[in-house]
Amino acid sequence: MVYISALTLGLLGSFHCVGMCGPIALAIPLKTDSWLARIFGGVLYNLGRAITYAVMGAVFGLLGRGLVMSGFQQWVSIIMGAIMILSVITPSIYKNRFNADKGVFSFVGKLKMSLGKLFAQRSYGSLLMIGLLNGLLPCGLVYFAIAGAIATGSSASGSLFMFIFGLGTLPMLLAISLLGNMITLELRKKITKLIPYAIVFIGVLFILRGLSLGIPYLSPPEKAMTVPVEEAQQEEPSCCH
Repeated sequence: MVYISALTLGLLGSFHCVGMCGPIALAIPLKTDSWLARIFGGVLYNLGRAITYAVMGAVFGLLGRGLVMSGFQQWVSIIMGAIMILSVITPSIYKNRFNADKGVFSFVGKLKMSLGKLFAQRSYGSLLMIGLLNGLLPCGLVYFAIAGAIATGSSASGSLFMFIFGLGTLPMLLAISLLGNMITLELRKKITKLIPYAIVFIGVLFILRGLSLGIPYLSPPEKAMTVPVEEAQQEEPSCCH
């Protein structure tokens, strides 16, 4: 269910991405030899973003892992879920949730300069690099996905969570790269309204997961959640024999 929520957030969030990353998706230097070459180039660009998200997920998942090893796994899941829900139901937070990039204009400026140089090229390697760098651009939806990666409590799970989130955004942004801005502003606004519901849904899932209610797949018992920690402790070498 956790990974399904990542895919859902990516799919719905991609309509928001049309406004932020759409111009980049429209401008990427795709090869024009054939439709197959265009599709392959578009997939490479989006795969680059997903790879960057996966690396970020591994880093923040490792942070979550540290909290798990400290015995806070349930609380991490509950707190991350609560943050997601509060960011939606609290008007002041929800209104400004996509403005979290204040104070990083210098970084973004340098990033855009690097992207600009890559746009002057027309190769598969440049398309992959554009995607990798594009994944570093500040985005409110990515921040929510990162919260989910932390809540997984594992570097591998956090990486997979973020990678699936990235794949969820692929269909829409690939379509834009190939067909242009085919989604009308009115339709985009309607679908974007679903994003807060998706965020609340994911937040509820993480809270249920942390509560350990014994519901298979949805809210596993506490013992099942702490198995990785116990195994890690057993693997530690003993100083006495």
